[in-house]
Formats: sequence, C-alpha cells, structure tokens
Amino acid sequence: MLSAAISFVLTAGGVAFAGLRAYRRRFLSATRWFAVALLPAGLYLTGLFPLASTIGREFADWATKLVLDPRVWTGIALLGVSAVLLVTTRWVGRRGAGAVESAQERPERPERPAAAGPAPERPAVAPTPRAPKKPAAGKREDGLGDFADIEEILRKRGI
Repeated sequence: MLSAAISFVLTAGGVAFAGLRAYRRRFLSATRWFAVALLPAGLYLTGLFPLASTIGREFADWATKLVLDPRVWTGIALLGVSAVLLVTTRWVGRRGAGAVESAQERPERPERPAAAGPAPERPAVAPTPRAPKKPAAGKREDGLGDFADIEEILRKRGI
C-alpha cells in the first residue's frame, strides 16, 4: 500500500512538472519529464517496483500474474510508452528541435522576400561625417552647458 502511494505520488509530481515545462513552451523538455514520470507507476503495476515485491514470491506466481493480470499489462504499456517517448525526444533533440525552443524566445525578424534574380551589387559608400552641433543661443561655451541658466538666476538674485 505504501509503495503504491509512493509510486503514484512520484508519477503525479513528474506529470505536474511536465505541465509546468509545457506551460513555459518547453515542449521537448516537457515530453521528457512526462516520459520519466510514467516510470514509477509502470514499475509498480508490473510488480518490478522495489517496495512492491514481496519476499518469497515464486517465479511461477509472478509469471502467472504477468500473463493473466490486466494491471501488469497496463504497467507494461506505461513502460513502453515511456520508452517510446524518451527515444523519440532524443531523436528529435538531435535533429535540432531544441533550437526551435530557443528560437521561440528570440524576437522574430521579418524575412525578406527572395528576389527574382541575383541581388544587385551596391557600391560601398563611406558614411558622411556629421557637422558639429552649434551651441544654442544664450548658452556659453565655458563647459557649463545646462548650468548656464542656473548661473543666470543666481546672478539676478545677487548670490
């Protein structure tokens, strides 16, 4: 009874974490977490979970349960789904789907439409130097800049 609770709590926690990863649009990582989350429940249902096995169970009893018990077949199905998901995510990850997840975080650039022919060559043009700004009327060139107004107010007050 305790082993069932432990295995299904582990499964529920893994599925919840996979849901959080999917919410953050990390679908490849979410699928991996979901696949790993299925393992404890699958192991318990097949009778392979370490706490679920009883000491003194004979091989014949286990084989009989394997053939006749639908719980065992459910556990085998869960383990199979988990294995398929892990292999698939590994294969998709190697093909570059991980780059798709990181590309979703970057802002998209508008794509340029392809031209009918080769792109016309443009001559390299050096940037033109900008003319220096002229000081605003009433401001002095002594480096005070914005403090010229304050200095004028202080002078009017006699400070």
